[in-house]
Formats: sequence, C-alpha cells, structure tokens
Amino acid sequence: MEKREQLYEGKAKKVFATDDPEKVVVSYKDDATAFNGEKKGTIAGKGVINNKMTNHLMQRLEQAGVPTHYVEQLSDTDTVVKKVSIVPLEVIIRNISAGSFAKRYGVEEGIVFDAPTVEFSYKNDDLGDPLLNDTHALALKLATKEEIQQIKDYAFRVNELLKGFMKEIGIDLVDFKLEFGRLSDGTIVLADEISPDTCRLWDEKTHEKLDKDRFRRDLGGVEDAYQEVMRRLTGDK
Repeated sequence: MEKREQLYEGKAKKVFATDDPEKVVVSYKDDATAFNGEKKGTIAGKGVINNKMTNHLMQRLEQAGVPTHYVEQLSDTDTVVKKVSIVPLEVIIRNISAGSFAKRYGVEEGIVFDAPTVEFSYKNDDLGDPLLNDTHALALKLATKEEIQQIKDYAFRVNELLKGFMKEIGIDLVDFKLEFGRLSDGTIVLADEISPDTCRLWDEKTHEKLDKDRFRRDLGGVEDAYQEVMRRLTGDK
C-alpha cells in the first residue's frame, strides 16, 4: 500500500494518506514527551518497539473479540490502519495505584485495587486533558450514552486480556491509556497504540519500572526497559 501525503503529526506518530480513503499509514517516531509536552526527548528505537508491540497486542485482542483499527504492518515503523475519527476521550484503566492517581488522592504507589478503576480525560492538549465523567462527556457531546458504555465495556475487556498477556511474561499491568475511534459507518474500534508509552508496566518480582516513567522521572535505562518488554512479549531484541 502506497504512503501518500502527511495528514497529521502528533507527539509520537505521523499519519499519512493512502490510495484507499478508508485506510491510513501510521508512522511511529522516537520522539518522547511527558507532562503534556513540557518535557521532550528521544528514546532510541522506541518507534520500532511501539509499532511492533502495538501490532502484536492488537492482533491478539482482535482474536479475543475486541475490534481494532489494525490492518497490516508495512515496515519496522509503519503500519496500515483503518481510518477513524478519534473519540476525544482518553480512557485510563488502573489496577494498582501509581502516577497521577497516587498524587491526586494522596496515597502511596503500589496499592493493588480490589477491582479496576476507569477514568476519562478530555483529549485536549490546550486544556491539559482534564478529567471528566460520563455526564460531562454527554454534555460536551463527545460521545453518545451507548458509545460511552461500549467504550467502557471494551476497556475492561482489554484490561482483563492485557493483564493476562503481561502476567505470562512476569509483568504487572499497573495502568494504561486507551483511545477509541469511529469507522466511517460509526462502529467503535480500539485505536491509537498499546506500548510502554501508554502503559505502566512493573516487573512482578522486582517492581522495576519497564515503561515511560523511566523517562518522566529521569531513572535512566529507558531504551533497555522498552527492549526488555518487547523481548519478553515477542522474543524480538
């Protein structure tokens, strides 16, 4: 499939048109940002790892009945996906207290919840992606009541599946962010990416952080952590 003109560039990816109006090419970058773009840097090899890991997990989720935008991988950094209009809701599922949750509610990191929590944030960089609830999303007409329920159902299903995938390779899935999109016929599908950029991943024995927190918190070893997750998940170095 031919990659044509660039349609969009975000913090971590570029999107290109193709000869099929229903499909686009996503190209992953090594650029890294944190704190709503205030911190910027580069993580060598991140684009390749996030592309391959996302595609690997999306295919496994599809097989388990979660519809995604994935079509086919073109190269180490480029993948064909179904064209969607992104629902402007970031969906955060949490299994263990960490990050902004721990800070916001004044609790220590590492508390395992009895049941997963779900949060929505309004996908809007200018406003700093503020948290909102279902009724706010309805008031802002970001999604319908039915879409919100479907997105929640999918998100909890993805959580159960991802927790299982990670447990198999000795990793605790602490929390993660998902984005969903609408196909041209309105069908809701899982979109964006699933990677150490969008998930908090801790080694289940040592609790070593294997995700973007190493970049956020200047812990060092960022590239090694991303590679370690990839190696455990797919055997790729």
